[in-house]
Amino acid sequence: MTKAERDAEFTVFMSQAAPSLSRTAWLLTGDAERAQELVQAALVKTYAAWPKVRKDSALAYARRVLINQRTDTWRSTHAELSTDVLPERASADDSVGVDQRDEIVRLLATLPEQQRKVVVLRYYSDLSERAVADALGISVGAVKSAASRGLAALRATLTTTHGGSR
Repeated sequence: MTKAERDAEFTVFMSQAAPSLSRTAWLLTGDAERAQELVQAALVKTYAAWPKVRKDSALAYARRVLINQRTDTWRSTHAELSTDVLPERASADDSVGVDQRDEIVRLLATLPEQQRKVVVLRYYSDLSERAVADALGISVGAVKSAASRGLAALRATLTTTHGGSR
């Protein structure tokens, strides 16, 4: 395969994978700018490894790179992102959906990093427990535990915030 063919193949992959990776990154970071930086870094690393990446698992590979980048960034800063800063609203017409989305991001930001990753990958990205375990390099039992604890924390926060009305 020539470099031009490889570049064309990666360009197609990138255009298909970028929206999913962007949403996952945004849910993990809670910040649109940081999410975009995370996706770009993950795609650069995926491109560098592209000749070795199995095409049937390219999205899983890129997602794993994205998660590792997020972990590295988090470890280097040792700080959670502020939950006070939210992305720009899409439009006034979508205010109900945007309000719910903003609330979800705020709630996810309250979770410990590992629980947030598990909840986002398991329930937003709709990965199996095994796929989440593989993506994070942890056991299936750890995925189940983190998912259970994360969901319980989200339920408790919603009950406290909304008086169980949801």
